Amino acid sequence: MPTASVTSSSPSDTPPSTTQARTATISVSGDLLWNEPLWEAARTDDGFDFRAQLDGLTPALANADLAVCHQEVPVARPGGPYSAYPTFRSPAETVDAVAAAGFDLCTTASNHTMDDGWDGLVRTRETLEAAGLGAVGTYTTRSEAQSPHLFTTDQGVEVAIVSQTYGLNGIPKAPGREWSVDLLDPDKAVADARRARAADADIVIFHMHAGTEYQQEPDSNQRYMAAMVTASGEFDLVMGQHPHVVQPIEKVNGVWTVFSTGNLMAAQRRDTPQTDDGMLVDVSFRETPSGRFTVDRVQWAPTHISRPGEDADGIPRVRVIPDALPEASGPTRKALQDSAARTRSVVGAHAPDGLVERTEPLE
Repeated sequence: MPTASVTSSSPSDTPPSTTQARTATISVSGDLLWNEPLWEAARTDDGFDFRAQLDGLTPALANADLAVCHQEVPVARPGGPYSAYPTFRSPAETVDAVAAAGFDLCTTASNHTMDDGWDGLVRTRETLEAAGLGAVGTYTTRSEAQSPHLFTTDQGVEVAIVSQTYGLNGIPKAPGREWSVDLLDPDKAVADARRARAADADIVIFHMHAGTEYQQEPDSNQRYMAAMVTASGEFDLVMGQHPHVVQPIEKVNGVWTVFSTGNLMAAQRRDTPQTDDGMLVDVSFRETPSGRFTVDRVQWAPTHISRPGEDADGIPRVRVIPDALPEASGPTRKALQDSAARTRSVVGAHAPDGLVERTEPLE
């Protein structure tokens, strides 16, 4: 799987190929919300091991040039203390599992960004980077916050992400470090996108952590932000997390907009089975003769999270439904079918032309 790298904000020294159009497939996924039952299930004699919870994603992520996760919660100090709702501090081993699954980078702007204060913000960035993962959405220096962040695919496609959140769980930003995370601001988002274009970004993505929890329709704030940023002509894709349930994929001002990818890994209330649902969305771009990249195809695959104790080995895990379904039986098969039907009822009800559900397993 190609490894993404963060480049500087200076223009690339390597001109694009004139003989063959470059392509890039970007995979986006749901919230990583490390609730306490997940880390209790991952305990070992000397720490935690979360890899089995995410390893079902690896074959699907291998198809992406850039696989993007959403690291919603901060990483705790080694040895803890750990905490979950309403303020999260997750074991650092969760990041090891994210890297092992095949992700390249994570967005980090969320309402939980400041749950463990400035130290938690810095620790999370450092932990991601130590695991070989890029990170965008939180910043440890003013210079870093003001510079475009470009991630380079194996074909030399430069992808920039602008990441913002609706709020910070009622916790103020660190004094004097107001630049460390961006709240929703369409004007700043567009200005950041223009800086990324000036730094030779080929594809620019807007990420928003926004919406109403457990509501499967975008709220007015999400729609406002999507409309404002796409009207600028600077963004090629909008992706969102936070509601913890899937929401529609639409075109807003002609720009593909994934309002919410649901949960990728979480253990929320049992009376809300839709919080076990998510999706991987693969957005394939192709370079045009003008040098601008356009979306060639958008394909989504439903995912489902099993609860601790539901599988025979007791391990909660996320499954990519079309890949897992052929081998599934009994209650697991029924859970996968029900989950796919729930997600399809939301995504399929709004599906614009060009949106494709992957229903067959990978070869």
